[in-house]
Amino acid sequence: MPQESLLKMNLWKRGLGRVPESVWDETGLETLVLADNGLTKVSERIGGLKRLRMLDLGHNQLTAVPEAIGELEGLTDFLYLHDNHLTDLPGSIGRLTRLRYLNISENAFCALPEGVTRLASLIELRASGNQMTVLPAGIGKLSRLRELHLRDNKLIALPEAVGELHELRQLDLRGNPLGSLPVGLAGLPRLEKLDLRWVDLVEEPAWLAGLEARGCAVYR
Repeated sequence: MPQESLLKMNLWKRGLGRVPESVWDETGLETLVLADNGLTKVSERIGGLKRLRMLDLGHNQLTAVPEAIGELEGLTDFLYLHDNHLTDLPGSIGRLTRLRYLNISENAFCALPEGVTRLASLIELRASGNQMTVLPAGIGKLSRLRELHLRDNKLIALPEAVGELHELRQLDLRGNPLGSLPVGLAGLPRLEKLDLRWVDLVEEPAWLAGLEARGCAVYR
């Protein structure tokens, strides 16, 4: 088998229904794409793919992610779980402390899984199109986060801890029923884009003008 196939396996949209057991034998894989295959479950054997840097399980019918996901401690680049039927993630996800990009959009999360707040290297988090009403205060621990996408959830408030995301460049809050915003957002030194379209604030905070004055694009 060519060396390239041992590093990267792309099984996108193959109509698999289930993951062939032979996939889990390829322990040298660094990239594994299983998107759009009608998958309803993933084997715990996935934990044996220790060299994975990128994993794509998007556009499937998963209702759960195996506990063994936490054994993929080499996962650094991307983890795609979007467009499934997930309502929670195993606590072991918090062991992926080198992961930089996570997409859990278009699922059925009512809350951001606590384990996500332990992903210390996360640069971009996409969690749009869920049912989340609140964010945990632990969100403030994502000290390297640059992009936070929360469009089309049911957020009624944001924790003050978002004011601790000092590396944040983009915050997308479109389509949430937020009545107010935490004043901590005003102090985010690197914020470049704040999207508030289809958000009906009870009263627009005065500090939004200050954000715009220093160059932050505020979309209303």
